[in-house]
This record gives sequence, C-alpha cells and structure tokens, in this order.
Amino acid sequence: MKILVVEDDARLADMVRRTLAEAGYAVDVSHDAGSGLEAYEIDPSYDLVVLDLMLPGLEGGGMTVCRRIRALDTGVPVLMLTALDGMRTKVEGLDAGADDYVVKPFHVAELLARVRALLRRAPHAHAPVLTAQGVSLDPATRTATRGGREIPLTAKEYAVLEYLMRNAGRIVSSSELIDHAWDSNYDGFSNVVQTSVRYVRRKLTAAGEPDVIETRRGAGYLIAADA
Repeated sequence: MKILVVEDDARLADMVRRTLAEAGYAVDVSHDAGSGLEAYEIDPSYDLVVLDLMLPGLEGGGMTVCRRIRALDTGVPVLMLTALDGMRTKVEGLDAGADDYVVKPFHVAELLARVRALLRRAPHAHAPVLTAQGVSLDPATRTATRGGREIPLTAKEYAVLEYLMRNAGRIVSSSELIDHAWDSNYDGFSNVVQTSVRYVRRKLTAAGEPDVIETRRGAGYLIAADA
C-alpha cells in the first residue's frame, strides 16, 4: 500500500517515512501544503494521507489540503498530525475531513496502529483476513500462511502479495503493482516487479504444491479467487 506524508519538519518527515517503509508501505513525502496537494492530484492512487496541520505553502495549511482532497476523493483516509491537542482544533480537523488524529510528540507504535486501523476501514479494504488458493494473509499482524506454515516475507514482498490477494480473481498489471507497492523513486527501467513476484512465488510454493501466482504474459499477474 502507498502512503503520502505531508510534513514540513524534515527530521520528523524522515522518521515517519522510515517507520512506514520499514513496516512495508511505499511512502512519498512532501514538505509543504502546495506540493502535498499537487502530489495527490497527480497520483490519486494513495491508500492513506498522513497530513501535518501546520503547513506552509497555502493559506489554511493542512486544513486546506484536507478539504481539497475531500473534494477530489471522499474515500481516502486522512491521518492528521498536530502539535495542537485542543478540542476545537480536533473538531475543526474532523469537520475538514480528517479521519483520525495523532498529537505530537507521538510513539511510533501508536502511529502504526492508527495507520493500520484506518487502512482496515478504507473503502478498498476487504475482509480482515484475506484468503485465496490456500493462502491466508492477516493485515493486522502482516503475516501470511499456507498449509499451516508461516511464509517469511520481506516488507516489499508482503506489499506485493497483499495487493494481489486484495485483487484476487483479476489480472494486476506491473504498473498497477508499482503504483501501490513502490514509492515515486522507483526506477521504471528495472525488473524489480518481476523479481519481487518471483521471490514471493518461490516462498509460497513448497514441494508438490501448485503455483498460487499466475503470470499472464503481456498483461500482469493473477491470484485466482476462491470459488
């Protein structure tokens, strides 16, 4: 899943980016209200926006960004970061369209828990535990199992498998996987998608088991939905 972080404090933005990336999310960062809004307008495929309240670049800062995102897309979850914890500020942010608040300073564990909770409630979210072709994936614990054994996955491999399983039953193109599992620094000329899918397929398949991930040449990848 891909997250946009809009935070003008460079150190905090980098900390949030690293925290989310280590948890397996693809993360893009903007440092002011104008560039953050532009990033979302250019690529509205983000699964979540982490948005600072006090941002330079536009009158109204994060509140303005939140309202404009809501005018474009009422579904994407917005998690607002703020050093202001007054009730009036929280109410104003929620009325602007934010889904949740984290007050600075915050613990990394709390940030990740709120991100997971918002993603579970997002319009694209499916069942709490995803299942297809004998594979189970639990987004809450970020673990995958097949035939009773746990599948060890890197953060990026997990992101690839999760997106394929959320879209079980339809072909997912390489470009779509890039949009949802890689950030904007992806090198479009590399074969990183093909390599990641190959690693996931290898880890999922024990001796004698059929492949779970099908490759459709010229089209993309498919995990068949359960009947």
